Amino acid sequence: MKMNKLTTWIGVALVLGIVVGYVCHEIVPDAAAAKDLAGYFGILTDIFLRLIKMIIAPLIFATLVAGLANMGDAKAVGRIGGRALGWFVCASFCSLFIGLLFANVLQPGHGLNVPLPDSAAGLNLKTAALNLKDFITHVFPKSVIEAMAGNEVLQILIFAVFFGVALGHLHNQTARSLVNTMDEVVHVMLKVTDYVMRFAPFGVFGAVAAAITVNGLGMLLVFGKFMVSFYIALAALWGVLILAGFAVLGKDVFRLLKLVRGPLLVGFSTASSESVYPKLMEQLEKFGIKNRVTGFVLPLGYSFNLDGSMMYTTFLALFIAQAYDIPMSLGAQITMLLVLMVSSKGIAGVPRASLVVVAAVLPMFNLPEAGLLLVLGIDHFLDMGRTVTNVLGNSIATAVVAKWEGAIDPVPADQADAEESLPVVDETYPEAA
Repeated sequence: MKMNKLTTWIGVALVLGIVVGYVCHEIVPDAAAAKDLAGYFGILTDIFLRLIKMIIAPLIFATLVAGLANMGDAKAVGRIGGRALGWFVCASFCSLFIGLLFANVLQPGHGLNVPLPDSAAGLNLKTAALNLKDFITHVFPKSVIEAMAGNEVLQILIFAVFFGVALGHLHNQTARSLVNTMDEVVHVMLKVTDYVMRFAPFGVFGAVAAAITVNGLGMLLVFGKFMVSFYIALAALWGVLILAGFAVLGKDVFRLLKLVRGPLLVGFSTASSESVYPKLMEQLEKFGIKNRVTGFVLPLGYSFNLDGSMMYTTFLALFIAQAYDIPMSLGAQITMLLVLMVSSKGIAGVPRASLVVVAAVLPMFNLPEAGLLLVLGIDHFLDMGRTVTNVLGNSIATAVVAKWEGAIDPVPADQADAEESLPVVDETYPEAA
């Protein structure tokens, strides 16, 4: 494999980040010095994530407006949204159930002899953000400029739907020119994405090196059983998602996995779904999915289809119960699953969303919130697995909805087997479907 492949460079950066982080953790005199040193590594990640955030708002808006305007049918918008939400609900239920099942089978918290704190002081989790009334109100923007400045995906989506449908009902020359302009903006933003992704290996290196410098590898050994159990459950969820995708897409699901392996690796390394959004959209286009579907389903999935995060909520809640040796009946566990099914929707913008959801639900079942302190030290490594699963789930969901809509264009055999590589500056970007 040539070393100019993006995936290869990201893999090298990941390994190098682990090595450098371990060395730094061993040589620093104390935790404060480790945190200061990690801050310098974090500069690379911050720059990369800022560059990514710079792209997201215009890309979502232009893609969705262009797709809806060309669709020209408000009923199609409702149909696509309904199918997407139907898939999201089924995937969420499966994710929660798998987390519950594997936590019961593997018993990751059983016999854990770790001193547990008496209070939840220091958690610093904004559980007040988990409020249905505030969430519903927050979905609708009071200013599209403010929404774009804050990268509020759902607010941008709401405005883009109104704007795109309205534009699609105008048939004069000026309106068509605006639609064509939006199409070109999509191409420009995808080209910008190519340039930004050149910096991805540096961002990955910084994220991993910073995490290892602060926590070291010893923390992973202390909670090895919990981490191994969690990743086994994630592997099972991957199997279910891929099998569900195979049921709809057939063998094309494996071509999809090949195309999105780069974004998956970036998401795993940075523990940020946001960091892969632009590149993921580009790879889904290479799969043949029309922009009108990708531009609508993908941002919707980023708020309502967090499969890895959903699974983690039930898994972590039962882990805490086991760590405290608090028995939970089957009925209580099923009730908790249903509560999490509702409470975990639409919190993608809440910092440490999975922990916030669990912190809000634990008191309902007489489980101590302080149990969350057990996993805070390794949460970054757990978040890596959650993120990559969220990205996979949204990739498959978008492809499935596109298949149902008949919105996947045939891909020539030579392009279907093409390797993903770093962008070439002078290449001509292919026309979008």
